[in-house]
Order: sequence, then C-alpha cells, then structure tokens
Amino acid sequence: MDGDIVLRPIKLRDQRAWREVNRRNRDWLRPWEATIPPPAPGGPMAHRPTFRQMVRHLRSEANAGRMLPFVIEYQGRLVGQLTVAGITWGSMCSGHVGYWVDEGVAGRGVMPTAVALVVDHCFRTVGLHRIEVCIRPENGPSRRVVEKLGFREEGLRPRYLHIDGAWRDHLVFALTAEEVPDGLLRRWHRARSQSNPGIRPHPGN
Repeated sequence: MDGDIVLRPIKLRDQRAWREVNRRNRDWLRPWEATIPPPAPGGPMAHRPTFRQMVRHLRSEANAGRMLPFVIEYQGRLVGQLTVAGITWGSMCSGHVGYWVDEGVAGRGVMPTAVALVVDHCFRTVGLHRIEVCIRPENGPSRRVVEKLGFREEGLRPRYLHIDGAWRDHLVFALTAEEVPDGLLRRWHRARSQSNPGIRPHPGN
C-alpha cells in the first residue's frame, strides 16, 4: 500500500468490478492483450478462460511459487491488474511483470507506484534477484512506466508473445536487486518530487 494505491491478491469476489473495468476499457486494452494463437492442424482448440477459471489458475500457480497475482485498487476501487509470472528459483531467482490499468486513472502515477510496490516485495520479501518487463515497442504508456522507474532497456525479442491476434516483438526492460538498494518505491518518490516540486516527498525519503 502507498497512499491511495493498494496491491492485494485477486479474489473470486472481484469478478463484477473486474469485468466492469475491462468492459469500459475494451478499446484501450485490446491492442496490448495476450491472445491465444490458432491451434496446429489437428490440435485442440484453446478457449479464453472464464474469470473464475483465471482466478483458480492464478491461485494454483501462486501456491506452487510460480506466480504472484494482484489487483490494483485506487481510492478504494479496482482499477487494474498486476501479475508477477514465470517465477524461477535456483540460480536465476527471476520473474517478469505484466500489468494493465483503467484508462480513467492513467497518468496519475498509479501504475508506476504499483510496479514499484511489487518490485520491492519481490526483492525484499520473496527473495527474487531480477525482474523483467516485456513491452511492445508501440505501447508508449507502458514504456513510460518502466522509464519513469529507471528500468534498463536490454534489447528486442522478435515475435515474443501472441498479442492482439499476431506474434509481436517486445522490448525487454529489467532491474536487479543491486540496482535499487534503498527500494524502487523510494526512488520513484524521489523522482516524482524532483520533477514536480509541488509534490511533497514521501515520508522517510
């Protein structure tokens, strides 16, 4: 939690609010949403899961230590989703972050704050060493989130994910725990206060 912004585990009872936010943001989200590629000849047809199926899958993956699924609340209402997926342990200790947010709250610092919160949780509590965010080059709003937070751009992964009906290139951004020894949220608050002198620094910064 940071001010009006709260990250919490996704729940089955979020269905109505989650569906409403998705419905209002259909056009805003469609170009960046993962899609299921056509099946191979003779292969099984895959179907988009229902909300309940999605939540049960996310919970199962979380219980197995492979995922951290959250919803984002702003001023008490659900405005987005953030998931740490692909968590790998052993000699890697890494995961990657995916997210979306209601267009109505875009530009208010909600998503950078949510990402900073989850990165600090991953590094300080969970014990991960590296976090990646993979973003389509055309997705300006999402790129601005990682740029504001100081993620390093590492390069291009051609045809990396099936998005909006086709295999799409993605840019890779990353951070390691050593790069944010004082925490990413603290660094984000400092950056905001320096770029917007009217914003008071967060307590403790």
